Amino acid sequence: MIRDPENERMPRKDLENVQLRRLQARAKDVYEKVPFYRKAFKERKVTPEDVRSLTDLSRLPFTSKLDFRDNYPYGLLATPLNRVVRIHSSSGTTGKPIVAPYTQSDIDNWSDIMARTLVTAGVRSDDILQNAYGYGLFTGGLGFHYGAERLGATVIPTGGGNTKRQIILLQDLGTTVITCTPSYALILAETALDMGVDLRETKLRLGVCGAEPWSEQMRNDIEERLGIRAVNIYGLTEVVGPGVSVECERRCGMHIAEDHFLAEVIDPHSGDPLPYGEQGELVITTLTKEAQPVIRYRTRDIVSLDREPCDCGRTHVRMSRVTGRSDDMLIIRGVNVFPSQIESVLLEVEGVEPHYLIVVDRKNAFSSDELEIWVEVSDNVFSDEMQKMEKLEKRLRAEMDSVLGISARIKLVEPKTIARTEGKAKRVVDRSEVAP
Repeated sequence: MIRDPENERMPRKDLENVQLRRLQARAKDVYEKVPFYRKAFKERKVTPEDVRSLTDLSRLPFTSKLDFRDNYPYGLLATPLNRVVRIHSSSGTTGKPIVAPYTQSDIDNWSDIMARTLVTAGVRSDDILQNAYGYGLFTGGLGFHYGAERLGATVIPTGGGNTKRQIILLQDLGTTVITCTPSYALILAETALDMGVDLRETKLRLGVCGAEPWSEQMRNDIEERLGIRAVNIYGLTEVVGPGVSVECERRCGMHIAEDHFLAEVIDPHSGDPLPYGEQGELVITTLTKEAQPVIRYRTRDIVSLDREPCDCGRTHVRMSRVTGRSDDMLIIRGVNVFPSQIESVLLEVEGVEPHYLIVVDRKNAFSSDELEIWVEVSDNVFSDEMQKMEKLEKRLRAEMDSVLGISARIKLVEPKTIARTEGKAKRVVDRSEVAP
């Protein structure tokens, strides 16, 4: 299963036959065992027997984050609770947490998927992998841990935080692979510089980064500062955790583990399926999850899908980098704005640090929304003459206007002004949340 060339390189027709059999089985499971899905199927006037081909997937009901919360904690279980051996969950910062239960079979399956994922990313059994994803209820830490052990790599389970200690361990223990969020990779680089440590002179060679959207420019910055090859990975608590998709050595999109996850892209407004190559909202159906199968989960992540075989030989469909989320898209004076667009501009401008904050100012119900972008500048720029600061601000304003199609206020701030986070970076805030 770990290297799994047979499944990863399966002819498309054979793969689709596997997907159909598994989809039919999951549809039958949830219809018979989960009242929520039985009701949802009936509202769509569809039964499991109506699933005769993969094109019938669009007839099935969607599942949303709200459905998880409305059925908290065990309303979506398809197995008896006494068969559940582990429960993960999301943070629940905006409401009830998303609960993710696993049977032993699910855990074993997930470990295999993650081992295969790490191999695809370039991890080897003789690597020393420092896992800086959070352990506990968050799926990242244990997902990577079990997958790396299944692969046979040596795991250093540091979890997030205590960055100076992370760097000491990285040096002393000969870490070759770091797994963490992209924003934390930059924190490691920044802290190492403060400690007088050049990470490019360590044995570190590979970073497997995910859990938050990041741009190609940020990848370049991470690779330069850490002296590594950085690979993108994707997953989500509702479906399994990490392991849904990952880049191979070609880095031309993330291969979705299609023998376990059936992916489609839809128009986020109408819900209609979109053809391959068009950008829309990613929807995922689990094909092998036992405790809590999920039918057509709306991820809210904006991507496109490419089904052309990759040069690496894998036939599994590739998803693009997540460019934004349909639910945190900003609408400023009628224009759709994604944080990733802003990041792509910032990271192309010399003198700007990869730390920023997008502030939306809503003064009252009668005024238009205003966009202000706080941008950290490098030490040498901040300490330079005011004329250069003004020139940089003017350039950023012009670049933003060109890319976004609207004007934005630019606020240049000194290094380390914007708060760092060991988890997912918070990029957008309301003006009322920002201290004067």
